[in-house]
Amino acid sequence: MKVIKSVPMWNNGKSIEATLLNACAINVSLGEYASFWWSILDADFNQLQQGNVTMNGDEYTKWGSNDSYAWEFVAKSLNLTIVGDYVPPVVETPIVETPSEEIISE
Repeated sequence: MKVIKSVPMWNNGKSIEATLLNACAINVSLGEYASFWWSILDADFNQLQQGNVTMNGDEYTKWGSNDSYAWEFVAKSLNLTIVGDYVPPVVETPIVETPSEEIISE
């Protein structure tokens, strides 16, 4: 998943900021073409739009094994700008200290 330059999108009667792009190859015919499924999401992972895009010809030849190229192809096809990789937030678990038992000697 990639972070994109924020884009307003109309969804369910209101304008929502799209901030994430998700994509994966769904059909690849080696040496010929690749089809990608994509979705555009808001910061809460609500899907705002989805669809498919196909890479073929010179675009497919240039892809090779460079996944960054495929991401840029999908983003360019949708008129989006990738600004970075999505990095999930780290949720820190609080450390709960338990009181130590006192040993009382008699």
